[in-house]
Amino acid sequence: MLANHRLLSLVFPLMVVAFVTCLGLSTGAGTERAAKAADPKLADGLAAWEQVYSVLTSPRCINCHTATNYPQQGDDRHRHFANVVRGPADRGVPALNCVGCHQESNADSTGVPGGPDWHLAPLSMRWQDTNDRALSSAAVCRTVTDKSRNENMDGAALLRHHQEAALVRWAWNPGRRPDGTMRSSPPLSHADFVDATRRWVDAGTPCPRGR
Repeated sequence: MLANHRLLSLVFPLMVVAFVTCLGLSTGAGTERAAKAADPKLADGLAAWEQVYSVLTSPRCINCHTATNYPQQGDDRHRHFANVVRGPADRGVPALNCVGCHQESNADSTGVPGGPDWHLAPLSMRWQDTNDRALSSAAVCRTVTDKSRNENMDGAALLRHHQEAALVRWAWNPGRRPDGTMRSSPPLSHADFVDATRRWVDAGTPCPRGR
């Protein structure tokens, strides 16, 4: 009987902790659902963000938003050939800098893509981890909206960037692969991407909960 009492005294606190943890998680999720239900604009903004996220983590974008010292290539996001590296200014190294091969426009005769001032995104704007796995929607959203990391852009500036920046627009005109086939484009049209960004910005650039 005494042994059972001691066992219960050890197990009961653990049961309480587990119950409180589950209750907290459930309450947090319920709070988010309640907030969405109470504010349709918030719900639409979060849904719009998920559309934006689907583009940002597509190969045409995330291949240059790496967490490593090299860019990636292709829909399978393999490491850039010839051991190309990021370099101190995200533009390669003097012996092999980005614009040495990537010109102002696509070179369909060779399959080398191109656009103005071709370069990697800074590490502050990485959208994947060092194992090449895309970061979560919540993590990318926090990165994109953090003015200390995004070149001090507010929502309006982010919208203009998505709408007008040449290297953003290149994703919908990525040219041909060396074998002559067309590179894939993001999962949304550019117009739909801009529209989703606008809805997200209009809602106050909300980010989903989570890590």
